[in-house]
Amino acid sequence: MNQALWLSRSALQHPSMSAVACGTCVVASYAQLAERAARLAGALRRFGLVPGDRVAVVSKNCPDYLALLYGIWHAGCAAVPANAKLHGAELGYILEHSGARVCFASQGIDAEMASHAPASLERLITIGSAEYDALFSADAVDVTPRDGGDLAWLFYTSGTTGRPKGAMLTHRNLAAASQAYATEVDPISPGDAIIHAAPMSHGSGLYIMAHVAKLGVQVVPESGGFEPEEVFDLFGHWPRASMFAAPTMIKRLADCPADCHAENIRTLIWGGAPMYVEDALQALDRFGPRLAQIYGQGEAPMTITTLSKREIADRDHPRWRARLASAGKPYSSVDVMIADAADAPLPLGETGEILCRGEVVMAGYWRNDEATAASLRGGWLHTGDVGAIDEEGYLQLKDRSKDLIISGGSNIYPREVEEVLLTHPDVREVSVIGRPDREWGEAVVAYVVGGALPAELDALCLSRIARFKRPKDYVFVDALPKNNYGKILKTELRVMDKKTP
Repeated sequence: MNQALWLSRSALQHPSMSAVACGTCVVASYAQLAERAARLAGALRRFGLVPGDRVAVVSKNCPDYLALLYGIWHAGCAAVPANAKLHGAELGYILEHSGARVCFASQGIDAEMASHAPASLERLITIGSAEYDALFSADAVDVTPRDGGDLAWLFYTSGTTGRPKGAMLTHRNLAAASQAYATEVDPISPGDAIIHAAPMSHGSGLYIMAHVAKLGVQVVPESGGFEPEEVFDLFGHWPRASMFAAPTMIKRLADCPADCHAENIRTLIWGGAPMYVEDALQALDRFGPRLAQIYGQGEAPMTITTLSKREIADRDHPRWRARLASAGKPYSSVDVMIADAADAPLPLGETGEILCRGEVVMAGYWRNDEATAASLRGGWLHTGDVGAIDEEGYLQLKDRSKDLIISGGSNIYPREVEEVLLTHPDVREVSVIGRPDREWGEAVVAYVVGGALPAELDALCLSRIARFKRPKDYVFVDALPKNNYGKILKTELRVMDKKTP
């Protein structure tokens, strides 16, 4: 089943209902959004694209994101939404690896994209340009039939090798995740809004489909991003509005002195990283019983475990704080297991790797059979995260994979940063770790052996990788701690870092 059918059905049955808003202004009804998607699909076919071809979208949040996403699916193609904050070289790799034939890019990003575009990219189209606007004059076409197992969304996520991997999310995956969200996290009624202040290329975008199916309104802030005062103004305008956010965003909202219009908030969903219990309590005091938590990853989009609004708000429960510190319970449509190194199940309370299976789990990694086999062995997704399930069935996260750094809700793998730093001639060795940070969750810290200047290392990182991956601190040491086999011991580095004044 093609995801585009959800839009076409909503438009057929309720054409005049509001579908997309920019700030407080409705910019498209369901009929208008569906027509734009159908015309864009016609333009893509005119380009010679066929079902299964990949089309990339590199853009900050904007109302056009909806027409682009659904137009790509309408044509039977697969969307490749990429993080607009990435460096041009990183985006170039995604375009080349995905084999995207067409890329839509925001103004300002388009120029950098052009300098890094691979030869396989046939068209780079700037959103809002005359060329772009002309696409919507093409003849509308019917929705291209697709099977549930066909690729819909190629979700690029950082990998431990330093190169991003493309998680293949099928139409069936997106349908299952959307149904789980609307059933167990945030029930949606016609006219309910979702505010897209987090990137639509990742977490927030994965909630688009459920709101289209349920006739919700997709609200994009005029800023295109996250500004607490603007978000509160939008809550004031849109009753029963929800928003997905990283824990750091929830913290900033709780700290913001502006009127939050809590009575209009349907649900504030956090995910991407655990939240400090004290921060969750502060948010609960500020916003009331409107908080929900999800745990997932790109390979099982947003849908492994969830902690409901009721459980978060149930202060009278004897284990309320323990529940609040957990990642919740498995979705009803997902099996979750804690396994040892041999993939054998562990008893309740014992710590091991978190495994899951269900209709939400990706089909595999794009053009990476080796990584697919390792990640999906035995029919289970191996998350790389460590946790335990307590006696009530709640998942307690012990670590976000061994080396992963989560800063401001964005995943950063140390090796990717290390490989850049090691290209400096005066860096002999380097190891990157995450340092706990109240504002960002974790800050990137590089331990360096060598004589390079911090300013030189900053400039090097900014020329190769996204700004948010750049180390916030450089610690120069005579040697890095290693085991008998010469492997750098990041665990010891983390202990050392805690002692650093």
